[in-house]
Amino acid sequence: MPIHKKEQNRIGRIGWLRAAVLGANDGILSTASLVLGVAAAHTTHANVLVAGIAGLVAGSMSMAVGEYVSVHSQADTEQAELKQERAELKADDKGEHKELAAIYVARGLDPSLAKQVAEQLMAHDAIGAHARDELGIIKTLRARPIQAALASAGSFSVGSAMPLLVTAVAPEAGLIPLVFGTSLVFLALLGGLAARAGGAGMTVGAIRVTFWGALAMAVTAGVGALFGTVV
Repeated sequence: MPIHKKEQNRIGRIGWLRAAVLGANDGILSTASLVLGVAAAHTTHANVLVAGIAGLVAGSMSMAVGEYVSVHSQADTEQAELKQERAELKADDKGEHKELAAIYVARGLDPSLAKQVAEQLMAHDAIGAHARDELGIIKTLRARPIQAALASAGSFSVGSAMPLLVTAVAPEAGLIPLVFGTSLVFLALLGGLAARAGGAGMTVGAIRVTFWGALAMAVTAGVGALFGTVV
C-alpha cells in the first residue's frame, strides 16, 4: 500500500501556542500598563524604567509558576483518570469492551461493527482506546507543564521587553503617547500572527487584541493620573 504523507494539523500547536500568545500578550500589556500608570503619576523617567524592569522580572516568573502549576494540575487529573481506567480494565475487561462498543454505537456505527472495532482497538492498545474515546485524552493535547511554563515565561519576557525598550529611548515629555501607540502596534501584530498560526482570520485577531489592550492601558493610566500613585 502507498504511504500517505502525514497531514500537518494545527491542533497540535494548541498547548505551546496558547501559552506563548498568553505570555507575549501579558508581557506587552502588563508592562506597558505599568509604565503608563507610573508615568501618569508624574514620577521620574528613571523610576518609570525601574518599575518596568521589575514588572518584567516579576511577571515572567509569575507566568512560569502559574502555567506550571495549572497545567500540572491538568496532568495530575489525566494521570488519575488513566490509573482508574487501567484498574477497570483489569477488573472487568468484558465490561470495558461493551462500554467502548457502546460509545461507537452512539457515534453512528452498527452494533456488530462497533463490537469489532472495540475488540480490535483494545487488542492493539486498550488503555489508549479508552483514553481517547471514553476520557477524551488525546496525545497531541496532553498536558505538558514544563513546555507551558517555558513558553509563557519566555514569551512574556520578549513581549515585556518591547514597551521597555520604547520607555528607555523615549523622551520624558512624549513617553506616554509613544508607549501607548507602539504597544498598540505590538499587540496588533501579535494578535494577527497568533490568529494566522492558529488558522483564524488575522484582521479579527488583531482587532480583538488591540481593542482590549487599549482599554486596559487607558484604565491603568487613568488610575495613575487620578490617584498620583504607582499602580
